[in-house]
Amino acid sequence: MGKKPQLGNLTRRERQIMEIVYRLGRVSAVEVMEALPDRPVNATVRTMLGVLEDKGFLRHETEKGRYIYYPTIPLQKARTTALANVLDTFFKGAEANAVISILKESEGRLSGEEVRAIEDLIDRSRKEGR
Repeated sequence: MGKKPQLGNLTRRERQIMEIVYRLGRVSAVEVMEALPDRPVNATVRTMLGVLEDKGFLRHETEKGRYIYYPTIPLQKARTTALANVLDTFFKGAEANAVISILKESEGRLSGEEVRAIEDLIDRSRKEGR
């Protein structure tokens, strides 16, 4: 595994599998198969898990004769990379437009604590002259 895996290079199905792995933490092929939409056959899921392992996104351990897969990239790093890809693809680096879109989408669903955290970030940004 010479090169670091790039999350932007995943197929739709590979992204679905990685979302399941991140949500559950450690998974078997059967758990992935059961969580996927349109339930692919077990052999297909095992092949895709092997591909993700070959690409460097997953590793596995053997527990009671079963392969248990887990991610090689920490969740926070995966989130940061995914967000950077979205910003580049859909907002061309215009972070403010992305934030406005997110806030409009979540309008009315933000908790008081989330609103205060956002306001604190805006205040700090103002003070730092950004």
